[in-house]
Amino acid sequence: MSEENNPFPDTQFRESEFSRSDMTKTKFNGVDLSGAEFWAVLKDAKFSDCNIESAIFDDVNLSGSSYENINLSNARFNNINLSGVSFESLNMSNVVINDVNIEGMKINGVLVTDLFDVYEKNK
Repeated sequence: MSEENNPFPDTQFRESEFSRSDMTKTKFNGVDLSGAEFWAVLKDAKFSDCNIESAIFDDVNLSGSSYENINLSNARFNNINLSGVSFESLNMSNVVINDVNIEGMKINGVLVTDLFDVYEKNK
C-alpha cells in the first residue's frame, strides 16, 4: 500500500484489540508491535523494519508471510502454520523448538531429518 492510500498514517493503536481478524496480505512497515498478541490469519502478510519483541503468536496462519529486518526476540509461537516460509540471515541463539514437524526442513541445504539420523547413529 502506498503512503497516499494508507488509511491510518502515523496512527496510534496502543492497547487496541482486533478480534477474529483476517489480515491476509496486510503490510506492516516500521511498526512497533512489541508485546502484541496475535490470534489471526496473517497469510501472505509482510513485515518490514518492525519491532515484534515479546509478541505472542497463538494459533496463527503465517504461511507465505515475509519478514525483513525484524526483532522477534523473546516472542512466543504456539500452533503456527509456517509452511513454505524461508529464513535467511538469522540469529537463533538460545532458541528452543519442541513438538515440531520437520519433514522436508533444511538448514544450509541439509535435511534436518538426515542430521538427526547421523546424530542418533553417533550417540
